Amino acid sequence: MKRSYLIPTGICLALASPALAVEKADVLDTYADIAAAKYEDSLIAAQRLQSAVDTLIANPSAPALQTAKDAWLAARVPYQQTEVYRFGNAIVDDWEGKVNAWPLDEGLIDYVDATYGGPTDENAFAALNVIASPEFTLSGTQVDASAITPELLSETLHEADGIESNVATGYHAIEFLLWGQDLNGHEAGAGNRAWTDYATGDDCTNGNCDRRGEYLKAATDLLVSDLEWMAAQWADGGAARAAVLSDETSGLSTILTGMGSLSYGEQAGERMRLGLMLNDPEEEHSCFADNTHNDHYYDGLGVQSAYLGEYIRIDGTLVSGASLSDLVAETNPELDREMLTKLSTTMMALGRIKTTAEAGFAYDQMLERGNSAGEDLIMGGVEGLIDQTRSIERVVTALELDQIAIEGSDSLDDPNAVFQ
Repeated sequence: MKRSYLIPTGICLALASPALAVEKADVLDTYADIAAAKYEDSLIAAQRLQSAVDTLIANPSAPALQTAKDAWLAARVPYQQTEVYRFGNAIVDDWEGKVNAWPLDEGLIDYVDATYGGPTDENAFAALNVIASPEFTLSGTQVDASAITPELLSETLHEADGIESNVATGYHAIEFLLWGQDLNGHEAGAGNRAWTDYATGDDCTNGNCDRRGEYLKAATDLLVSDLEWMAAQWADGGAARAAVLSDETSGLSTILTGMGSLSYGEQAGERMRLGLMLNDPEEEHSCFADNTHNDHYYDGLGVQSAYLGEYIRIDGTLVSGASLSDLVAETNPELDREMLTKLSTTMMALGRIKTTAEAGFAYDQMLERGNSAGEDLIMGGVEGLIDQTRSIERVVTALELDQIAIEGSDSLDDPNAVFQ
């Protein structure tokens, strides 16, 4: 039986009309809108973490510690998707070290296992344990740390003595305070800090529970205030939004610089290939919580999001608009298909790592020397990220942009230098 349908006149006209050209300004607006949404989501999730931390400190218990851990894990999901805004955006890159610096010498912050060791030639403060030290000397100056405040952490302790591994603030300092050290090496299991590390009176374990709570609260409050600041930079009238919208050519180069540098030097190199070369579980991005598989996955998703011009918020809302993909498709449809395929292939590889880790084969187990299954999983992600970077470079050429500077890594560019 033949069926006929009535199609509204407006749709007929739309089908008959040529597609409107994609405006570069609209692509940049989408990029900024998604940045604003991602940083706002990161702030909302950090505020939920802040509430859980306050509850843990006020009424310590095993369930309260677990709730705080769950809130930390949830907070990482939107934040990792913002990392694609680094490298090209100076405002983000100058700020990022406050909130996501790693790896860290955790002995700076709190007690550590005897196998950790003490001060080193590279870092005299590697085992300072500020939680147990109400005063200490830094660069010849006596520091009063009797009150652990956000200002003490950010202005005095963070990168103390100019040492990058003296990480006193951000997600990973909080991670350590919630999980403690992961002493399992390449065996299964994350850190196992007892809730009694925050208990009061005789229930307190490992001493200084009140100061440990002060540190955790100060670090969490500081994270929230730092995210408030960055969210404001991408809101209407914000400096980061204004910078990326001020010049269309420069703005598009910024998007692609972030995509390429996160894909290649940062993620494929420093966060994945390097750890595999060293077979070192300490090279995990979230080594205390064993959450590195999610870090890699959501970093990759952030790169894909920047190209597709879409992001699903933590409340399920879709933010989308004119995209780089739309712009490239107008100029070179074949290249757009290539880019989409490469991004999809990378996400499949990162998804395999995530799924496998969640099934019980943890990322630090994948890093063990001689573990061919783990190496294959990680290298699948590395190869996908490298491959998509080559397509990102071709997009730069297709859009007739100035050549961009993509972040490198010795692990990819000069492997012998890693061991020198």
